[in-house]
Amino acid sequence: MELKARQGLSILGLTEVDVRNKETQESVPRDGKTMGEIVMKGSSIMKGYLKNPKATYEAFKHGWLNSGDVGVIHPDGHVEIKDRSKDIIISGGENISSVEVENIIYKYPKVLETAVVAMPHPTWGETPCAFVVLEKGETNNEDREDKLVTKERDLIEYCRENLPHFMCPRKVVFLDELPKNGNGKILKPKLRDIAKGLVAEDEVNVRSKVQRPVEHFTSRL
Repeated sequence: MELKARQGLSILGLTEVDVRNKETQESVPRDGKTMGEIVMKGSSIMKGYLKNPKATYEAFKHGWLNSGDVGVIHPDGHVEIKDRSKDIIISGGENISSVEVENIIYKYPKVLETAVVAMPHPTWGETPCAFVVLEKGETNNEDREDKLVTKERDLIEYCRENLPHFMCPRKVVFLDELPKNGNGKILKPKLRDIAKGLVAEDEVNVRSKVQRPVEHFTSRL
């Protein structure tokens, strides 16, 4: 199952695929753990963006197509996508894949939807913040979080049992629904805007600086 979850090897028309350190442009170790940006070459790769030389330069800055995806490469050469570059959370110098954290939260029996983004941390720079929609029956019409059947502490403790502690969310925000575009894609930029107004005080408590409601959806901050 883990093998099927990977994105595979280079193929005809995509002659070279690598995972490289974004700063040094050196290939990362083939250990299935060290993350870098996925880059590629081949006859099936585009020549560039139409009438946009600046974007083309950025995409091919180092002679490879920079995918914008962060991943790892396994000892057998298989590449596995971990996250988008812009969604990676950098906490104390450690790269945290928001997708990995989301996958664990999705395994919690009462969770319907979740999205994880970075929130400020006074010591580590950033730390994960999870936005969660619970299944029906897990919430009522009360606005207070202590009325929830599943509480913030439950999810944080669950994450700490299944993830390295530095990857665990320091805050869980319960929403009635996650913001999405017309295609159903979760709008993480809107969630980042909320998370920017949160500051971690300790392991599980944060204070909110958000002074106004967020458009299009409600939150229990």
